Amino acid sequence: MVQKKISVPFNDEGTIKSLQAGDQVLLSGTIFTARDAAHRRMVEQLEKGEKLPVDLTNQVIYYVGPTPARPGDVIGSAGPTTSSRMDKYTPCLLEKGLKGMIGKGYRSQVVIDAIVKNDAVYFAAIGGSGALLAKRIKSVELVAYEDLGTEAIRKLEIEDFPCTVINAPEGRDWYKESQAAFRKCKE
Repeated sequence: MVQKKISVPFNDEGTIKSLQAGDQVLLSGTIFTARDAAHRRMVEQLEKGEKLPVDLTNQVIYYVGPTPARPGDVIGSAGPTTSSRMDKYTPCLLEKGLKGMIGKGYRSQVVIDAIVKNDAVYFAAIGGSGALLAKRIKSVELVAYEDLGTEAIRKLEIEDFPCTVINAPEGRDWYKESQAAFRKCKE
């Protein structure tokens, strides 16, 4: 496996195209948080012809609902949310310029096809390690949908945030490939 340091948002089209399923990456830069309630609201705004509260062009969304920060911390526990809950909204947001998502778990074939079509990438972060992942978040700013509480959209500055590429533009699926390799080893 290859470990790569990547800056986000993606300002170089070649960066995404260089990613392969299974690559280990360390992301640094600016990303946004959004879970299902925020995704639903964004898609509803787009359907009404309204402008989104944040520009998703070349951006990454982290599927997280962070806990409140303890004194001295910028954020509380910030572990990934199950990504499939966003699947019905994801193709629309990819069409609007979103280039990356961070979460946990499988994506539907419709989302994988949209990732390929839009030269995007889906990363997995390690579930259950929210306190450790929070240490990679350097600043947090609430930017939209404050009424959604932990599901509001936040802008995060991250440094060396560890992820694994699960689905990349070439269409491979690291979850399926690694499970097949495991089964083969057991035979």
